[in-house]
Amino acid sequence: MTSTSGGREQLWAVSDLHVGYAENRALVEKMRPGSDDDWLLVAGDVAETVADIRWALGTLADRFRRVVWAPGNHELWTHPEDPVTLRGVARYEHLVEVCRELGVTTPEDPYPVWEGAGGPAVVAPLFLLYDYSFLPDGCATMDEGLAYAHGTGVVCNDEFLLHPDPYPSRGAWCRARVADTERRLAALPAELPTVLVNHYPLDRHPTEVLWYPEFAMWCGTDRTADWHRRFRVATMVYGHLHIPRTTWHEGVRFEEVSVGYPREWRGRPGPPGQLRRILPSPASEEVSP
Repeated sequence: MTSTSGGREQLWAVSDLHVGYAENRALVEKMRPGSDDDWLLVAGDVAETVADIRWALGTLADRFRRVVWAPGNHELWTHPEDPVTLRGVARYEHLVEVCRELGVTTPEDPYPVWEGAGGPAVVAPLFLLYDYSFLPDGCATMDEGLAYAHGTGVVCNDEFLLHPDPYPSRGAWCRARVADTERRLAALPAELPTVLVNHYPLDRHPTEVLWYPEFAMWCGTDRTADWHRRFRVATMVYGHLHIPRTTWHEGVRFEEVSVGYPREWRGRPGPPGQLRRILPSPASEEVSP
């Protein structure tokens, strides 16, 4: 699981560690940088309990020069097995404090600049949520989309475990996060490219391969559909879909970097839990039309 860089610093990414599974916890225990100056981006879904989140991020922070975390939906669940019963914004703020204790960069901290190979680039961890705007075909409103999803039986557990308190809805929380984040990104130096790290893709196109298209409602917001152009994005790093791959959209690289559940990664070729290199960009990459 060691990342080989030949002594040259590199920027790596991973997501959806789900260390509540013993097999995934073992993968994290094996993750190592290839140099003392490597950074690691963690794009959410580390675990469901604060104790597991602390263990995983602390383990990685002890090994990498910098760990940058963007929350996934699983971290925000108020899970019945977690003794920490905080909900919504209070839970998120608690996780931010845990990260700061560990020296992990969060969406609430100043965005760091990667000065290593392939840089400089601003690395911006984001927390945006979703607003049900990725609707199924034939549905015009959120209510219609949710009714369709309940009819198919494909409903995200967020509906039961991810509470938006004190916001009236997850959509309202999303809109507030998008507005605040948009202002921060707009204030960045115009001469620097960015690496945006979010649990969900900024554009809907990665969800087009989902086996259950209705699940796209819990995968982002159309309010960010032009961010890869507006904010000089070199690479958009995300997870959530458990479909690790590289896509290109309007000349911008989108990297899905998830590990996923053991039942998923067991069937994939190659060793599981490999980190994805973000910078410098792999020389073999070619932009698809």
